Amino acid sequence: MKRLVQGFAAIFIAAFALMFMTHRLNEAEGYGGDKTVSVYNWGDYIDPALIRKFEKETGWKVVYQTFDSNEAMMAKIAQGGATFDVAVPSDYAISKMIEENLLLPLDHSKLPNLKYIEPRFLDLSFDPHNRYSVPYFWGTVGIVYNRGMLGGKTITSWNDLWDPDLRNQILLVDGAREVMGMALNSLGYSLNDTNKQHLQEAKRKLDRLMPNVKAIVGDEIKLLLANEEAAVGVVWSGDAAEIISENEALDYVVPKEGSNLWFDNMVIPKTAKNIEGAHAFINFMLDPKHAAQNAEYVGYSTPNRAALRYLPKDIANDRRFYPDLDAAGRLEVYENLGKRMLAYYNELFLQFKMQQK
Repeated sequence: MKRLVQGFAAIFIAAFALMFMTHRLNEAEGYGGDKTVSVYNWGDYIDPALIRKFEKETGWKVVYQTFDSNEAMMAKIAQGGATFDVAVPSDYAISKMIEENLLLPLDHSKLPNLKYIEPRFLDLSFDPHNRYSVPYFWGTVGIVYNRGMLGGKTITSWNDLWDPDLRNQILLVDGAREVMGMALNSLGYSLNDTNKQHLQEAKRKLDRLMPNVKAIVGDEIKLLLANEEAAVGVVWSGDAAEIISENEALDYVVPKEGSNLWFDNMVIPKTAKNIEGAHAFINFMLDPKHAAQNAEYVGYSTPNRAALRYLPKDIANDRRFYPDLDAAGRLEVYENLGKRMLAYYNELFLQFKMQQK
């Protein structure tokens, strides 16, 4: 009997230890809890010092994980295996997450710092009245070019990329919406166009660009352009700012035909465990001083108008990255195209990529 009791005791202790370890592993994998705030964000997209400051001020521990695409982020949240209290999706992904019931409505009474956001960045089509999201960063898609490598030439248009003198000199970001979008804009079409004839026309025009394309790449595009491995790159504005800081011979332009105006916003996924902590974290990041510190670290444009006065003047006054949107040409936010049309965009982009040598 004694041995039986000892056996049960051993089983109980082992089970308890297993439960404890599972709990700790779950926290590390993004499962929330009362003592933690689980944040799911893009890589290198926050100043780590701000996380430490938030933890010190609130007593909550931040469990921080990263993703490399909106699609990967949405899939993980939809599966529900790992829970996150705060996530940072892009505009079209927010629309899709609302549609699929993956987000919780925000309690604006717990976000007093929302008043510092520039009004033009609120109440946008992908989230009317900001019921589910608040702005984190914004920017554009445009062209970085090396004036010296181009013999003093300037670039102002998407159509400039088809110049035969740029043979094997262009780097493209590995994104279907960005690359198809630039081709559509170059033809005078919307980057949200769903007319298949227009999309086929854009694909044919991209095919004619291929001799000028040196590579279609990911994050390494920044290093390649800064090191003058290519003269021209199609990039996001925040990456452009980082590249230019490494090489002053480079410049950035939003093409005159128009381009993408994008937003990454903070949301609370439906599976969040610490809703109070999530609101506290979001409000902390909306503080003007924190927003300025984050913008200076990350390099992207802050939507926080009060934060601009805390940024160095050479950053806040740089019209390449804080443009007058009324004078910047036709800028469009990516719309949620739906699964079938998005798959069609991806199919055309893949066909284009497969031609790369």
